[in-house]
Amino acid sequence: MKVILFCGGLGTRIREYPESIPKPMIPIGHQPILWHLMNYYSQRGHNEFILCTGYKANVIKDFFLNYRPQAYADCIVSGFGTKVELLGKPEQDWRVALIDTGIWRNIGERLLAVREHVCDEEIFLANYSDGLSDVDLDDMIERFRNSNKLACFLAVRPHLSFHFADIQPNGAMRGFRTADRSDLWINGGFFLFRPGIFDFIRPGEELVQEPFTRLIEADALMAYKYEGFWRAMDTLKDRQILEDMVEQGAMPWRLADAGGGRPARAVTGS
Repeated sequence: MKVILFCGGLGTRIREYPESIPKPMIPIGHQPILWHLMNYYSQRGHNEFILCTGYKANVIKDFFLNYRPQAYADCIVSGFGTKVELLGKPEQDWRVALIDTGIWRNIGERLLAVREHVCDEEIFLANYSDGLSDVDLDDMIERFRNSNKLACFLAVRPHLSFHFADIQPNGAMRGFRTADRSDLWINGGFFLFRPGIFDFIRPGEELVQEPFTRLIEADALMAYKYEGFWRAMDTLKDRQILEDMVEQGAMPWRLADAGGGRPARAVTGS
């Protein structure tokens, strides 16, 4: 299935990082988070990507135009670098369409801008490009395929450090609940769509606001609840958590036979 990745935003919530680097290209370990996400999809059989670029589009384009697989794989170098032999089968066999969708467009507008690339697909995938998960994508797709819905999103628990107060009308306290113990779910940024989604999007609209409201009214939207590993890279703290996981070899978004490491639930501290 084709995978649309939204890579054009300004990433204002992680501006502590140098502005010369667009958010999808911020490294986690030695590779950009975009690379990790694309590897997540390709390990599950989805190798055709449509990147909706915008802010610092040239940085993303240069990464693929000058991509060197030997930089991310075991290899043998001879002739002082004139000959490079990769050890094992290269992990990536990607077909990447780089589409400049503008700097100031929102997600809904970016999706409309690449409509022609997926209009003939039965189902296509989409992602914000700033988060990672170990969700069972095959199961998510199968449940969506068997439904009559037009759209599906990954619903996850938020990573919040504060407590929710359960207060009675008279001000008396019932108790406190942490985020993981509350019935609170958020959009995790992993989407499945059928082409019919485009009938629900108007020019200028943000994807999860007006279009999703129309989908709900038409009973055409479903949520895939998931309580396993998920982490969005919204702040430097989020990046550091992901960086620490890579350094420890605990990368649950990678399949076990590709060095995925320990199960995610053991390392998802907030």
